[in-house]
Amino acid sequence: MIVHDNPPHIRRIDTRRADAFGFEITGHITAPDIENMFGLLEAAYELHDKIDLLVLVRDFEGFDWSAALKKSTFSGKAHALKHVRRYAVVGGPGWMGPAMGFFKPFLSMEMRHFALGQEAEAWDWLDAGRPVAEA
Repeated sequence: MIVHDNPPHIRRIDTRRADAFGFEITGHITAPDIENMFGLLEAAYELHDKIDLLVLVRDFEGFDWSAALKKSTFSGKAHALKHVRRYAVVGGPGWMGPAMGFFKPFLSMEMRHFALGQEAEAWDWLDAGRPVAEA
């Protein structure tokens, strides 16, 4: 058995809809975490022109600014704008909801922030049912 000292801080959440995707974010986000997430999203875009996305943020400890400012991160975010239909964020730091509200008028996707205790409501808003693990 291999023990990982640095497990990934972004984990995919299996959903019941082929074009609905979820991620859980915990801890301190690094460049490899972000690259992994955008890689998974790129694969989703190959299968579906438009997707719905839920990001569940628990115990967020920040991110590496160098990762956030990398060219590949900006490219991944720009590409997401073309493919994400609905984007739900659950939890996160206090600035997350106001930041989404600020950018909402400038983006074509529907976005909504939910409190950490409102995960079920966020899945309902996406019309994606519950994650597969919650069967």
